[in-house]
This record gives sequence, C-alpha cells and structure tokens, in this order.
Amino acid sequence: MWKIILLMGAPGAGKGTQARLLQERLNLPQISTGDIFRALRDARTPLADEVRAMMEAGQLVSDDLTIRVVRERTGRDDCKHGYILDGFPRTPAQAAMLEKLAVEQGKRIQAILLDVPRELLEKRMTGRRNCPVCGEIYNIYFRPAKIDNVCDLHPGTQLNHRADDNPETVQARLATYEEQTHPLLEYYQASNILRVVEGAREPEAIYRDIEDMITSER
Repeated sequence: MWKIILLMGAPGAGKGTQARLLQERLNLPQISTGDIFRALRDARTPLADEVRAMMEAGQLVSDDLTIRVVRERTGRDDCKHGYILDGFPRTPAQAAMLEKLAVEQGKRIQAILLDVPRELLEKRMTGRRNCPVCGEIYNIYFRPAKIDNVCDLHPGTQLNHRADDNPETVQARLATYEEQTHPLLEYYQASNILRVVEGAREPEAIYRDIEDMITSER
C-alpha cells in the first residue's frame, strides 16, 4: 500500500534534508500546506476564494477548509504513489481528518520522528552560518569555514548569522515545538503508527532507515 509520509521532529532535526532526499530518490512529492495557501492567494477557484476570504478577514483557516485543500492537492496524479506532508496535521483533530483522507485515497500513514537530543539541536541552530553570495551553509561546531567567518568559496565574503539563531530564540522555539507537538506524538503513538529514527547521525544513515520504513509493506 502506498503511503502518506509525515516527517516529524524539532527545528534543526533535519526534516528538510530527508524530505529532499526522498523527493530525489523515491520521487515522492513534498506537499507543503504553507505553499498551497500561498498559491491559492492568486488562484481563481471557489476553494481559493473561500481561503482568501478567511485570510483577508484575519481568521485562521479552519480544519475543515484545510483538509479540503489538502484533499484537492494530494488528489493529483503526482501523489498517486504516495507523498510527504509538510505542515499538516498540527493537531490530533487534524490527524483524525487525515486518517479519513488516507482511507479515501487507499494509502497508509507513516509517521516518522527524527529524534535528536536538545543540546545537539541548539548547536545545529545557533552554530549556523551562511554565505550571502552562494548560500553555502556552515556550522561553527560541526562544519566551520577554513577561515573564521569567511566563505571557503568566496574569499573575503563574511558569513551571515541569522538574528533568530541566538540561544534565547532557539530555546523558545524548541519549547514551543515541544508544547505544540506533544499531543500529536501521543496520538500517533496510541495509533501505533509512529516510528522513531535516531537523528544524531549522518544524513545518509538516517535516510536508509527512513527508506526501509517507507518501502516495507508497500
């Protein structure tokens, strides 16, 4: 049975890297609800009109409307063999809606948690630096530039440090994640569809474990 993949994990856990590898190697599209809503702002369909009206009124898009948007997007041909969901579900109520959609589509949900120690997450985020010219990413703890704070590929170019990658903001982001995501993790644990992957390893080792989970029992 084809699967709906939910990659879960705290900021800095490596979800983006794994989603990109899954897209490249298994041809699974990553469906981001944020991207969908942004695209709907310029679309001219009845569903887009509903979404736009709520957003312009400053209202949160309801769960019912969100699942309709997800159903429409994931019903396209590129999703027929499975897909990765990004940004949905965020609550147990939305998770229950997704289960119904999975049954409609003849797919099975696979929730995968990238488990990374908090100390490592903090170092990954606070240590990030990037080149403003080429976008190359460095980390002062794990992948420092050859010359302190200067891009290896563009000599003389000072690396950027995002303002929100400071220790106080990072700790606040991780605390918010834990508070908001805990109920969803409990939901999937109770449903026995949550699998945990050790996320403090090299990306290729993590990917192999995730691919095994996804491709088994197809």
